[in-house]
Amino acid sequence: MSIYVAKVKDHSGKIFKEKIEASSPEQAYSILKNRYKAVGKINKSALDLDLSQLELLLSKVSIKDKAVFSRQFSVMVNAGVAIVRALAILADQAPNPKLKKALLAISAEVQQGNNLSEAMSKHPECFDDLYVSMVEAGETGGVLDEVMERLAKLLEDVAKLRNQIKSAMAYPVVVGIFAVLAFLGMTIFLIPVFAGIFEQLGAELPALTKFMLFLSDTLRSWKAIIPIGFFMGASFLFRMYYKTPAGRLQIDAFFLKMPLFGDLNEKSAVARFCRVFGTLTRSGVPVLNCFDIVCNTIGNQVIVNAVTSAKKEIQQGGMISLAIQKEKIFPPLAIQMISIGEETGELDEMMSKVADFYEDEVEQAVKALTSIIEPLMMVGIAGMVGTILLSMYLPMFSIFDQLG
Repeated sequence: MSIYVAKVKDHSGKIFKEKIEASSPEQAYSILKNRYKAVGKINKSALDLDLSQLELLLSKVSIKDKAVFSRQFSVMVNAGVAIVRALAILADQAPNPKLKKALLAISAEVQQGNNLSEAMSKHPECFDDLYVSMVEAGETGGVLDEVMERLAKLLEDVAKLRNQIKSAMAYPVVVGIFAVLAFLGMTIFLIPVFAGIFEQLGAELPALTKFMLFLSDTLRSWKAIIPIGFFMGASFLFRMYYKTPAGRLQIDAFFLKMPLFGDLNEKSAVARFCRVFGTLTRSGVPVLNCFDIVCNTIGNQVIVNAVTSAKKEIQQGGMISLAIQKEKIFPPLAIQMISIGEETGELDEMMSKVADFYEDEVEQAVKALTSIIEPLMMVGIAGMVGTILLSMYLPMFSIFDQLG
């Protein structure tokens, strides 16, 4: 629904502007015509235009949006619906304003005689190189509906893998946030109450209590800005350093070697590589082009560099499995399965099986990691609360001794 405005004349002859909410200018005109004697030109409200532009600017095309579009487009093309008509129908149904605008523009270009992949390449915010390359392969081979179905499956698998990790980490993150808030609340509001009691009684305070009182005073004063500013500055410097080639390489290498999470990061990257590479080769994309496209989806610079080096080896006539093995990044099992795929001529099928295997491994690793993190967090929360309570109750013993 949009907001429209028009000059109207009521039955007494008075002329004024009237706003109306409707799904189209025609519907707005029909509603106003039934209410007033005369209706002028229908225009979209400036407020509605501003809101639409803001919504378009803030919206982002998600993997789910692309997966749903790919699935629906595949069904329509397979049913014999013309590409231009299918794009127009899906644009009308698209809930995402950015995707809707892109589909309308793509439909107009295809109607003028341009290829679908060429039109999509002009909207990188909606369709990346992976998507465009697969569509181009589908157009060339005359199997666009099959390729779109594979794209939908690929995007659904990628979304599933991400959601598994997000959902598993959601609980620890929420518990951690509440733990920090509870610690800050007790430190800022509870400790000062005890501080007043200790001051009145003149009790001798142990070192732990003095430290907690100091921390409470710091958090309640302007000095709290110092650690907050330090944290924000460190975060900014970290992001800036990660954007540099050397920084990205060092940090990504650490992500692969860090305790507990390193193995999970490696398996996730291998699963993405094999899933995307297998889908691309099955869709008819040349192998060397597959390497270029896959590098944009891996998400780890160390593995990207290894894949790039492997590509140079393959350009000279080497095998994919041997080229990857030289980089010593991929697990031996993945290399062996890829080697078997090359020998049997079923590389795409074997890549998909490797991806299935490591996606299952990621799922199991996430569950195991969660089972480890949860009790550790409970111990950490208990430790924080216990430290605060202990620091407040320790002086009580000296007070009791004085009273005795």
